[in-house]
Amino acid sequence: MSIVESTGNSMKDLVVEQTQQIASATQCIAEVNVEYYRVPLKEVLADAKHGMHTHFELVLCRIVCDDGLEGVGYTYTGGSGGRAIYSLLADELAPMLKGMDAGKIQAVWEKVQWHLHYVGRGGLVSFAQSAVDIALWDIRCKRLEQPLWKVAGGLSNKTRCYAGGIDLNFTQEKLLANIQSYLDRGFKAVKIKVGKEDYREDVARVRAVRELIGPDITFMVDANYSMTVEGAIRFSNAIADQDVTWFEEPTIPDDYQGYARIADATDIALAMGENLHTIHEFTYAIDQAKLGFVQPDASNIGGVTGWLAVANLAQAHNLPVCSHGMHELHVSLMASQPNAGQLEVHSFPIDEYTKHPLKLDADGLAVAPDIPGTGVVFDDARLKDYLIHSSN
Repeated sequence: MSIVESTGNSMKDLVVEQTQQIASATQCIAEVNVEYYRVPLKEVLADAKHGMHTHFELVLCRIVCDDGLEGVGYTYTGGSGGRAIYSLLADELAPMLKGMDAGKIQAVWEKVQWHLHYVGRGGLVSFAQSAVDIALWDIRCKRLEQPLWKVAGGLSNKTRCYAGGIDLNFTQEKLLANIQSYLDRGFKAVKIKVGKEDYREDVARVRAVRELIGPDITFMVDANYSMTVEGAIRFSNAIADQDVTWFEEPTIPDDYQGYARIADATDIALAMGENLHTIHEFTYAIDQAKLGFVQPDASNIGGVTGWLAVANLAQAHNLPVCSHGMHELHVSLMASQPNAGQLEVHSFPIDEYTKHPLKLDADGLAVAPDIPGTGVVFDDARLKDYLIHSSN
């Protein structure tokens, strides 16, 4: 037998062995524990619609199989709604999940979806479902002894990324200092918030940032759906000469035809997705809104399962998939996909509470964790002071 044949047979044997191990493993869900944290921010952050952020909420879902293997899932909010998500998980979903097969991720996903569909259809239910789904993917990857980036697609362990600031309340001087700190950390792309009452102030800030970063840094703007269609067109055309890669959420996410009107009247590509919580909403957006980029968030689109469904939909329409928030998880998902655009590295300091903070390589690419599981391991000692409720 040749070396090539021997190696090929060894790889086949390994895959078969891993498949058999998962099939024979005990995967019955024995425990579901939920924790709700309120984590303070070191400084107040603001955007055009959500107001002042003084803290973020973190809801953890720990699923334990009857052989002792634990998977940790989670979701987060910008400061409100976390108690309701906690209640959905602890009171509604935890009792239902016990006894189910943790290895049947799609079956669990469907069960959760339809159990609360009538009262949910996105919104808080999608946040709760995301926490469950991420925990199950953590279990799947641990059983395979593989990192998420390999299990989710395996294209690469690296992805392009940008630093996305929540900085609308910053003075222009502070804004520029903040952008410079991103460049100093090695980022090759940045994004700022827009949505001032006087759009001319936004225009001045955009021009000041472009002057600072020079022509080679990728640059995006985000209005957090604060503008009218007409206002968005006016603003976009006013910054058309600033080489802006995308204009994110110029108006309310429900107005798909409004996005199309903006796209037809301007030259800057449009992006959205963080406020779309079902695959059907993304289908309508892609069909009608004339987007250049889609931005699903695994924390509110149904976890890894939901995020990958949107990534596949985007690929089918020749669109790049990007991400919103949750960079500690999304780095693995983005790296895994052939149509990856840009990973958002968020302002919320989640890296201070995990054991594998995001890392950039020398080229400014984000590197996915190479450990079995989702790669997100929370530092319980750092989080414990912010625990509000626990179902344990």
